[in-house]
Amino acid sequence: MTNILIVEDELPISRVLKAYLEKHQFQVEQAFTGDEAQSKFDAFNPALVLLDVMLPGRSGWSLLEYIRSKSSCPVIMLTALGHIDNKLAGLEQGADDYITKPFIADEVVARVKAVLRRSKQIIEGDQVKQFGSLKVDFKAYTVTLHGIELAFTPKDLSLFLFLAQYKNQTFTREQLIEQVWGMDYEGSDRAVDLAIKRIRRSLENWPASEGEIRTYRGLGYKLCVYE
Repeated sequence: MTNILIVEDELPISRVLKAYLEKHQFQVEQAFTGDEAQSKFDAFNPALVLLDVMLPGRSGWSLLEYIRSKSSCPVIMLTALGHIDNKLAGLEQGADDYITKPFIADEVVARVKAVLRRSKQIIEGDQVKQFGSLKVDFKAYTVTLHGIELAFTPKDLSLFLFLAQYKNQTFTREQLIEQVWGMDYEGSDRAVDLAIKRIRRSLENWPASEGEIRTYRGLGYKLCVYE
């Protein structure tokens, strides 16, 4: 069974989410404070975290930063804060999706399944590609630079693997949203820009003579590889 950690301080909401997820054969652990969530994340090793922003003690933003420092585990933010700045902040810090309260429990389950499905996606084609000092292993789902594995969020990794699979081809934001986020994604295409920004930061030690991610205004993005 797939393990899900629900971090939500409102007991009725947590109970409903737990019941719906268990109905769909997920194994669920609950946490009601930030400190409890950190301990259970370390002990439970979940496949995905449903994370509320407003928590007693340690905030959801702080927990998201902690999770990202240790793991590429997918995180879906749950919050009553519907302003676009809060959504962008969550995406900037590495959240994989963002659901605003009030929500329908069935929708949350559908989002959980979609994020898990995309996080496990393996792009077909050559299993390993070498771009100078950058090695992309599609089967192992890893990217290494100078022999050191780079840390990506699941969404950022899926985006980079897609660009690497189709190197030197330009894709619009809409095409990348469809391929990586999925047709059911309802957020802004700004998520692509934020993901590219994080990927570039991870690739900052990749020699410019070997390749780069280029932006084409009005068009989109391309992974340029100079062979």
